[in-house]
Amino acid sequence: MTARRPSLAVVGATGAIGGVMLRILSQHADVWGEVTLVASPRSAGRKLVVRGEETEVLALAEDVFDGVDVALFLVPDEVSAHWAPIAAAKGAVVIDDSAAFRLADDVPLVVPEINSHAARLRPRGIVASPNCTTLSLIVAVGALHAEFGLRELIVSSYQAVSGAGRDGVTALREQLSLVAGTELGTHPGDVRRALGDGASAARSPFSPFAAPVALNVVPWAGTDAGNGWSSEELAIREECRKVLGLPDLRTTATCVYVPVVATHSMSVHARFESEVAVDRAHEILATAPGVVLFDSPASGDFPTPSDVVGTDPTWVGRVRRSMDDPRALEMFICGDNLRKGAALNVAQIAESVAAEITLA
Repeated sequence: MTARRPSLAVVGATGAIGGVMLRILSQHADVWGEVTLVASPRSAGRKLVVRGEETEVLALAEDVFDGVDVALFLVPDEVSAHWAPIAAAKGAVVIDDSAAFRLADDVPLVVPEINSHAARLRPRGIVASPNCTTLSLIVAVGALHAEFGLRELIVSSYQAVSGAGRDGVTALREQLSLVAGTELGTHPGDVRRALGDGASAARSPFSPFAAPVALNVVPWAGTDAGNGWSSEELAIREECRKVLGLPDLRTTATCVYVPVVATHSMSVHARFESEVAVDRAHEILATAPGVVLFDSPASGDFPTPSDVVGTDPTWVGRVRRSMDDPRALEMFICGDNLRKGAALNVAQIAESVAAEITLA
C-alpha cells in the first residue's frame, strides 16, 4: 500500500522568501503531493517552477485551501493574521513565518532542532516560525543550553538588508551606486547629504531604513516598541524564552543593519548555570544538528556573511570563555536570514507535519 503524500499550499510564492522556498522544495526529498502556489491577485497568473514543473500562481482566496493538508504562509503579518485562521478552518495545518502568532499562548513556536515535539501541539491548527534574527542564533545557543543550562543572553546583531524585504536590498544597491567612486564617508553627514537632504535620506522612496545604509550602519531594526527598544530587539528576547522554555531568561539585544545583502551576524555573550570549557563547547557545537563550527581565528577561520550566504546551517566561530566569568562564553554567529532564518525553518516544520500526516 502506497502512503498518501499530503498536499501543500505556498502562500506568498512570488515573494523573496517564497522564491527561496520553491528552491528548497525542489532540493529536498519530495514528500508532497499536489503543490499549489498562491499570491496576491496582482501576481495571479504568473508561472513559477517548483519540483521541475511550471505551475500557475493562484490568487489568495478561501477556495485555494480546499483539500490542502499543509499551508505555508510567507507573507506580511496582517495577511497571515487574516488568512491563516481561514486556512486552518478549512482543515490545513498552517506553518506561519510572520509575527502574527509567534507569541500567542495557543500557537507553538518551533525550531525543529530544539523543540520539534511542540509542532504536534497546535490547538488552533497553526504553528509559528521565529523571527530571522532569533533563528540565526538559537540553534547554536540551544545546543549549548542543553549541556550547560542557559541563564543570560546579551546579543548584538549585524543584520542584512534583506531582513527588510526586497525594498531593503533595492535601497542598498541604489545607495551603493550613488556613493561608488566618490570620496564620501570622510566628513560628518556627507553620506546622508548625498543620498537626500538631511533626514529625508531616511525616508527616500527606495529606503525602508532610518538612515543611509551604504557606507554606514543603522542601529535600529523593526518598529518602536517603547522605552527605546525596537520590535526586533524584543522579538529576540521573547522568542528565545518561548522556544527554549525559559520564561525568565535574562536577554537583551541591540539590532543593527549593516550593508550586507543576505545573512545575519551576531556577537553573543551567553552565561550558563555551570562553568564552561571551550573544548567541550566546541564538541557540542561540532556535533549539533544544523550547526557548523568554523573556529580557528589565528588561521583566518571564522564565519562571515559572504562565506555563509546561501547555506543552511548556523555557523559559529570566535568561541571563547569570558575573561571575567568562567560560566560565560563569547561567540560570533552567522546564519542566512532567507534560508534557516525564514524558508528553511518553515520547510523543516512542514516536513515533520507531512510525516505525521503520512503515518496517520
